[in-house]
Amino acid sequence: MDNSPHIGLIGLGTMGAALALNIAENGYPIAVYNRTPAVTDAFTSGAGDLAAKLTPAKTLEEFVAAITPPRSIILMVPAGPVVDDQIAALRPLLGDGDLIIDAGNANYTDTERRSRESENDAFDFMGIGVSGGEEGARHGPSIMVGGDAAQWERMGAILEAISAKYQDEPCAALMGPGGAGHFVKMVHNGIEYADMEMIAETYALMRDGMGFDAAQVAQTFEGWDAGTLASYLVEISGKVARATDPISGAPMLDVILDKAGQKGTGRWTVIEAQQLAVAIPVIEAAVTARNLSARLAERKKGAEVFGGMPQPLPDGVLDTETLERALIAGKILCYAQGFEMLARASAEFGWNLPMPVIAKIWRNGCIIRSEMLNDMASALATNPGESLIFAEPFTSLLRENEAALRKTVIAATGAGIAVPALAAGLSWFDSMRSPRGAANMIQAQRDFFGNHGFERLDGQDAPHGPWGAHG
Repeated sequence: MDNSPHIGLIGLGTMGAALALNIAENGYPIAVYNRTPAVTDAFTSGAGDLAAKLTPAKTLEEFVAAITPPRSIILMVPAGPVVDDQIAALRPLLGDGDLIIDAGNANYTDTERRSRESENDAFDFMGIGVSGGEEGARHGPSIMVGGDAAQWERMGAILEAISAKYQDEPCAALMGPGGAGHFVKMVHNGIEYADMEMIAETYALMRDGMGFDAAQVAQTFEGWDAGTLASYLVEISGKVARATDPISGAPMLDVILDKAGQKGTGRWTVIEAQQLAVAIPVIEAAVTARNLSARLAERKKGAEVFGGMPQPLPDGVLDTETLERALIAGKILCYAQGFEMLARASAEFGWNLPMPVIAKIWRNGCIIRSEMLNDMASALATNPGESLIFAEPFTSLLRENEAALRKTVIAATGAGIAVPALAAGLSWFDSMRSPRGAANMIQAQRDFFGNHGFERLDGQDAPHGPWGAHG
C-alpha cells in the first residue's frame, strides 16, 4: 500500500484522535492537524506503533501539503460556525478533486447548505454521521454517509474498513445525498435520548417505588440484557448500577446529581419532527425530561409547596418482569416513531433512505445497538412503508406486553413517579388503535371561531356547522 497519505484529519479531540488511530490501524496513512500544536505532538507521541502511519503537521498549509492529491480531509471539529470557519481556511489551499468530509454532529440543514455552497468551489463536500462515542470511533463506529454515488465510491472502502462489523457486515452505508447522513444520525440520537429516558424511568420505579438498592438494580438490568432487551444501553446500565464511587465508597449512582446534559441533537430531532408533521412523542418526552432535570431549584420548591414525591409502591403492584415487559413495549413504540420520521423525511426530501439498511448499520458500533434491530431490519424490508407496530414480530410483542406497559404507567402515576416517555408511548399506541378519536371536537371548535371548515363522515358537501362564525 502507498505509504503517502491521501487522507487527513483536522481536530484531535477525543473523537478525532480515536478516529485517526482507527484509520491508521486499518492500514491507511493519515495526516493529522490540530490548531494547538502541542495537542498534535502529544497525540503523535502517544500513538505507539501507529505513529509510523501518522504525518503530523504544525500549520494548516503544512497539513494540506502533506496529503497527496486528490485529498480527502475529515473535519472533527465542533459543529456550527467552527466548521464554516475551517472550510473557509481550507478553501484557498485545496484544488480540483479534493474532498472535505464533515464527520461531526452537524445539523443536517448546515450540511445541506455546505453541499450546495461547494458547487461553487474546486473541492467537494460531504457529511457523515458517526455514532459510538470514543470507543466506537477508535474500534469501529456506525457510519451514516451523506453524499452522491461518486463520493461513496471514493470513500466507501475506507469507511467500511473502519466501521463496526456485525457478523462481518460493515456498519457503514450511503444514506442519500447532502444532509441525509446527518439527518439519520440526528434521528439515531433522538431515539438514543428516548431509550435512555425509558431505562431511567424503570430505574426510578425500582429505586423509588420498589425500594431497590443499586445492587438489585444492577442485577435486574443484567438479567434483562440476557433477553429481548439485549442492547448496549441496558448492558451499561447494569454496569453503572454495579459501580462503586472511589471517593465515598457508596454506589456510583447514589452520588451523581440528577441533572442530565445534552448537546442538542435530541432537540433538533423534535424540531424537525414538528416541521415534518410526524408524531414522535416518546422522543419529545425524553427531551423535555432532560430539560426538567436541569430545573433543580424549582423541583425542590415544588416538593416544599406541594409535598415531596414519589411514594413507595404498595407491595406486589409491580415486579421486575412487568417492568421488563413495559420497557420492551416502550422500546418498540419509540423505534417505530423514529423510523416513521425517517420515512417521512425520505419522502419529503426525495432521499430514498434505505430503511432496512439503516436498521442493519445500527446493529453494532452505535449507542442504540441492540438485538432487536435484526428483526427491525427484516420487518422494514418485508413491509416497506408500514409502521413497525404493524409488522411481525413487533405486533405480537406489543400484544404480549401492552398490559405490562399500561400497568406500569398506572402504578407510576398513582405513586407520583414521573414516567413521561413510557406514558407518551402508551398514549401514542392508544391513539394509533383508535378508529375514531376526539379531533372532531377540535374541528368543530376551529369552524366555530375561525370558519375553517371540516370534513363530514357521510361525505356530504356541507363543510360548516349551524353556528356560523361566532369567534
